[in-house]
Amino acid sequence: MRKLVLSLLLLSIIIGCKENKVSFVKDTTHEAKIAAIISKMTLEEKIGQTNLRGVSSSATSLPTDLKESVRRGNVGAFLNIMNLEYVDELQRIAVEESPNGIPLIFGRDVIHGFKTLFPIPLGLAATWDAEMVEKSSEIAAFEASGAGIRWTFAPMLDIARDSRWGRIAESPGEDPYLSAVLGAAYVKGFQGDDLSNPYRIAASAKHYIGYGAAIGGRDYNTVNLNEPLLRNVYLPPFKAAVDAGAATVMSAFNEINGIPATGNKFLLKDVLRGELQFDGFVVSDWDSVIEMVYHGFARDDKQAAELAAKAGLDMEMSSEAYEHHLKELIKENKVSIEELNEFVRNILRVKFRLGLFDNPYRNKKHTGNFYAESHLAEAKKAAIESTVLLKNKNSILPIAEKTNVAIIGPLANAPHEQLGTWSFDGEKEQTNTPLNAYQKVNTNFKFAKGLDYSRDKSTKGFKEAIDIAKKSDVILFFGGEEAILSGEAHSRANINLPGAQEELINELAKTGKPIVLIIMAGRPITITNLIDKMDAVLMAWHPGTMGGEALYEIINGIKSPEGRLPVSWPKTAGQLPYFYNHKNTGRPADSTNYIAMDKIPVAAWQSSLGNKSHYLDVGFTPHFPFGYGLSYTTFKYENIFISKDVINFNEDLEVKVSITNTGKKDGKEIVQLYVQDIVGSITRPVKELKRFKHIFLKSGETKEVSFKISSKDLEFVNHKLVKAAEEGKFNLWVGPNAAQGLKASFVLKK
Repeated sequence: MRKLVLSLLLLSIIIGCKENKVSFVKDTTHEAKIAAIISKMTLEEKIGQTNLRGVSSSATSLPTDLKESVRRGNVGAFLNIMNLEYVDELQRIAVEESPNGIPLIFGRDVIHGFKTLFPIPLGLAATWDAEMVEKSSEIAAFEASGAGIRWTFAPMLDIARDSRWGRIAESPGEDPYLSAVLGAAYVKGFQGDDLSNPYRIAASAKHYIGYGAAIGGRDYNTVNLNEPLLRNVYLPPFKAAVDAGAATVMSAFNEINGIPATGNKFLLKDVLRGELQFDGFVVSDWDSVIEMVYHGFARDDKQAAELAAKAGLDMEMSSEAYEHHLKELIKENKVSIEELNEFVRNILRVKFRLGLFDNPYRNKKHTGNFYAESHLAEAKKAAIESTVLLKNKNSILPIAEKTNVAIIGPLANAPHEQLGTWSFDGEKEQTNTPLNAYQKVNTNFKFAKGLDYSRDKSTKGFKEAIDIAKKSDVILFFGGEEAILSGEAHSRANINLPGAQEELINELAKTGKPIVLIIMAGRPITITNLIDKMDAVLMAWHPGTMGGEALYEIINGIKSPEGRLPVSWPKTAGQLPYFYNHKNTGRPADSTNYIAMDKIPVAAWQSSLGNKSHYLDVGFTPHFPFGYGLSYTTFKYENIFISKDVINFNEDLEVKVSITNTGKKDGKEIVQLYVQDIVGSITRPVKELKRFKHIFLKSGETKEVSFKISSKDLEFVNHKLVKAAEEGKFNLWVGPNAAQGLKASFVLKK
């Protein structure tokens, strides 16, 4: 029965994605060459290809034993080798002195730029712009390849529904459709149309799979996902990346339903290889093979190697379970030589696609053009597109010319922190901060940090900050969290502004001066306690190298903020996990039945509270919904039109809506289409994003926006693990975010 279900699902996937799949076609010449190489390799050399090794970035020489391992053919790839002389020497030894001359791959975590750093991935997701994401990763690949890097451990495609999780900073957000669109764009940007192009690098879709669903938002924690949820929410971004031709996939640290991802045969073989038809190689995350011992899934490193090999893991990062135990496991017939051969085939296939057998050495004339003007211009554009305007009372932004400004806060001039997590190769000396931008072009300001860093609890700088605030027309408070407070292993239970930032803002509010809060952070920051005291709020994420100029231009009206939230913004951490595409429940909450805690009568009868799905103290809605973002102008949605009230399974439904720029400024809107399958064989989300479009409207201009959807967009994996659309009634909305929009309904029938 299981095989039948898998066959049906595979058939539906193949049919559904035939038009969109851009996966590599196996080159028969390469396959013949791979077979010939494998036939000449010793067992030790084959195991060597599965070993991913590295040295400390502070190493002053290459260890002799490491060079000897390469010479024997016992290393397949390296990570974090940043000394170009070491790169050249190791590759020379591999190509010229190892038994079969198999080249090495050099990898690095190039996550949101190499030298020129773009906004963190969650910020890039806020652009809702596939072209921008593709361009950012193309520039990252160009710069990184100048340092000999041909493989990146990106993009991260983990759906993130909990802002406490530190790695939400690397995530494309909470929505599978948006994440899939952006995931494909990342792969295309890194790899281009020809992976052998020496200015491109191989992508690694990570972390396969479910890593973002860690219990409580605690990094590395347990994940429990039923299979329909896994397939409907967490798998689509990986499918999109594989369809776009991702060269490699990284297995996750976490367990899923009791089985660690690195040793999960069903996920790695049945789904990834079988259903998604992935033919690159799978690399473990750092030490995730031997961590199966800590999970309690393997007795020791030897059994961990066996479990990973039987599951289909091709390459082991950092740990040495394969190196120490695969030979013995093969002799004991616990792992077959053909299984090992398949690992080697997959690894060599990627090396051939990278063109390493023809051109193994880096081009020494290729400098990467670090911080080229064109790269910086794109990074600034990305920072502008990613910045989300959350509040703008009385249109205080943009501020008027010649406004006297007080620049205050620990992130106003924090070049390292502004770069965000995973910025190993960025240089703070190249960072353009908001203070830098003001110093360059504007003299109508005074600056006081108030706090030395985001976690600073000292009030010693308050007086200076308050003094300049009193002399200003408006306060620009640059707050948030340092780069180290988000990213891997940096989960937070409380996601308020850390340190004494709230205390300082409260003191500044007493001056009566308007306050613009600009947040730089790796996650949504709960500002429920502050929002009423703020006249405007901008979410800049960690905006990267050019964040200062981008924010200056936004604040002063040279550019408009264009970002939209890729995650729901919670009122408090106690709401988490929170996501817009939740289920309805049998007792859905709404404004007509919600009773706030402070409105409950004293000594109330127990059943007087509505008995609906909500929190008494914060209700049932987020602070800001998924897709939300204001502009310096306003837009009006009118005249929703659908081409048919009833469609069948081979028809398109056309949806149209008129949008007018009703404000005084030109501006861009991101028009979003959501669908609800009202009744399903398994309960369906209240809304699901299916399409979006960027439109630019001049003041007073009206445009008609149209979308097309079909039954393919209405498919989901049901409790029988069959992917299909079901007959019935559907609602749809077209609007500016997940909480607003014009509504229409249609019926799907055979």
